[in-house]
Amino acid sequence: MTCSRTFRLLAVFIVLAFTAGCDQATKHLARTELAHFNAASLSGGFIELGLAENPGAFLSLGASLPEPARGALLTAGIAVGLTALLIYLLRATTLRWLSFFGFVQIWAGGISNLIDRFAHHGLVTDFILLRVGAFRTGVFNVADLGIVTGAIILVASFNMRLSRSEVRSKSEGE
Repeated sequence: MTCSRTFRLLAVFIVLAFTAGCDQATKHLARTELAHFNAASLSGGFIELGLAENPGAFLSLGASLPEPARGALLTAGIAVGLTALLIYLLRATTLRWLSFFGFVQIWAGGISNLIDRFAHHGLVTDFILLRVGAFRTGVFNVADLGIVTGAIILVASFNMRLSRSEVRSKSEGE
């Protein structure tokens, strides 16, 4: 199913408002409330909240790069990539809705983290950590959760498309 560019633009900005709005609000709360604590555990220790200012990307990737390289790669480079993704989203008229939504979720999470980089001198506020037994995630934020959710949606969309084409191939071969 395809839709107009206006409808796609509206969908992009609704997802952005929701994702970035929730992310920026929770980051603000984390910076103001968690700055006074080492960490706070919720749900019997399953969720731990603790303030971390991340100079790198996902799981602090690139945090050890020199400041100019980090700024160029993680601020300017990501801004260019997100701009290209937005242009693609608005022009790709044959993109299926599930794939479109996955890409939009990735874009919106990326934009919210980019807002952090511009507003906080190249740092992104992270504050959520999950623990399940010995398993422990890296520290992340709501925007990161949106990016991962978008990636899962894209994989699911791709798998659904593969399954449909396999079914079509089998039915045509019989």
